Amino acid sequence: MTTTSESPPLLRLRGVSKSFGPVQALSDVDLDVPAGAVTALAGDNGAGKSTMIKCIAGIHPTDSGEIFWEGQPVTLHGPAGAAALGIQTVYQDLALCDNLDIVQNMFLGRERLRRGQLDDVAMEQAAASTLTDLAVTTVGSVRQTVGSLSGGQRQSVAIAKAVLWESRLVIMDEPTAALGVTQTANVLALVRTLAERGHGVLLVTHNVLNLLDVADRVAVMRQGRVVDTRERARIDERILVDLMTTGSTDREVA
Repeated sequence: MTTTSESPPLLRLRGVSKSFGPVQALSDVDLDVPAGAVTALAGDNGAGKSTMIKCIAGIHPTDSGEIFWEGQPVTLHGPAGAAALGIQTVYQDLALCDNLDIVQNMFLGRERLRRGQLDDVAMEQAAASTLTDLAVTTVGSVRQTVGSLSGGQRQSVAIAKAVLWESRLVIMDEPTAALGVTQTANVLALVRTLAERGHGVLLVTHNVLNLLDVADRVAVMRQGRVVDTRERARIDERILVDLMTTGSTDREVA
């Protein structure tokens, strides 16, 4: 007897396509992103990963297909529409202000007020609490300017900001790019923490070893299509390379 999940995935894409003039960036894409898991999006340069996450983030409208949020069809009217659902994206450039401190960055655009004045105490407490809840221990003070932080610390702040803004789905674009070994390990641990706390995570990375280390599920893109989606136990480096380069594989995990 076939059994089905009682609840739909947090995010579901069905038949999504997107073109830019004569360039077909996405073709009939199907993708499920469940809550409480890390779904890694793999693929070579030009496979369509960036277009995919920008469609989910509301930056690019899709040409066709359907997007479902918790089983309900939705139309994403820009980044604000995606954010209203609970979708936050941490891009490679992080979009943090170096001249502001951690608290100011985390609340930028959503400052808390008390009697018409900035409620610095409440914001500082909330920022510190969020970092603590995510087990971020590398940041000494939430009043440090972001410009004084290391790359790994900056990533931690950007991820904590997404959580503070009540995200249900956190999309991460190359979160370990240009980081050292220790900083990479800290960021990957934070990615796992997000999933364990019930967030859906969609992770884009070119680092195959990092991807396999942290993912629960891997969706592989090639030439604008999702050619395969597998649970982590059914994929290894050889299978992943096959799927990325040819779109299919006859291998099994050893």
